[in-house]
Amino acid sequence: MAIHTWQLEPVPPFRLDLTVWTLRRRPDNLIDRWDGQTYRRILLIADRPVAVMVRQIAPPDRPRLEVCAIGAPEAQAGVTAALERLLGLGCDLDAWYRLAATDAWLGALATRFRGAKPPRLPTLWETLVNAIACQQITLTLGLRLLNHLAQRYGQPHAADPAGASFPTPAALAEVAPEALRALGFSQAKARAITTLACALVSGQLDLEVLADLGDAAALATLQRLPGVGRWSAEYVLLRGLGRLHVFPGDDVGAQNNLRRALGLNEALDYQGVRRVVSTWQPYAGLVYFHLLLERIAAAGWLDG
Repeated sequence: MAIHTWQLEPVPPFRLDLTVWTLRRRPDNLIDRWDGQTYRRILLIADRPVAVMVRQIAPPDRPRLEVCAIGAPEAQAGVTAALERLLGLGCDLDAWYRLAATDAWLGALATRFRGAKPPRLPTLWETLVNAIACQQITLTLGLRLLNHLAQRYGQPHAADPAGASFPTPAALAEVAPEALRALGFSQAKARAITTLACALVSGQLDLEVLADLGDAAALATLQRLPGVGRWSAEYVLLRGLGRLHVFPGDDVGAQNNLRRALGLNEALDYQGVRRVVSTWQPYAGLVYFHLLLERIAAAGWLDG
């Protein structure tokens, strides 16, 4: 197996650890892995698995990443493009830091997690399946379901036996919903995932058109898909399309994070969240990510 190494220079400031934790969310995520120094993922490039490892080798204000990929030489361009999306390498957040500096609470939050970039999952398909898997259950359980899915239907790589790629639509298009039920998915979630896979493989569904739609049209299109409600649709806009003004207002965990952070006595509903985050636009989605990092830090999972 050929090993290829190269370097990437993210827009500063950049911290790989914070960005990866925003992406992976829980320590037992087997798709996006972090050992305190190295980020690992098996990516599918031209339908072939490539084992990818990324380390930060220069400080946040002059960041540089070392990438090691095990696979065909022509995979380098595809791996680079995937990492730019996954890790938000080209995202310039100067305007976010200027906005945060105008508010004491927001400024403290932005300073604490300075260098965290907004991640995006590699494909809208993967983003949708993430959303469906995590509906109405704890995030920990949802990610375990995704682990099971990758282990059963993703592609392994001999150089990285602990991981597996995220399954393609083709890998799930001919899978019976009952097979996903055996992995722990509910009947409704299993049917939604396999139906979406079939629609993508047959060409009846093209998720890439969402990028050209405004928020309202994209949300409406998504909510016509099986198993997709308002929370899932907003989740796709933020984590799949990178629309940083979107704060998924139905996310109960995020509602609680926001209430705790602001010291509010009353629970927040969807409209309440929208009112609160309106003052932080167009970066409400970055607040969502930073509040997630705050809970991850409180759990003791961040390094140092």
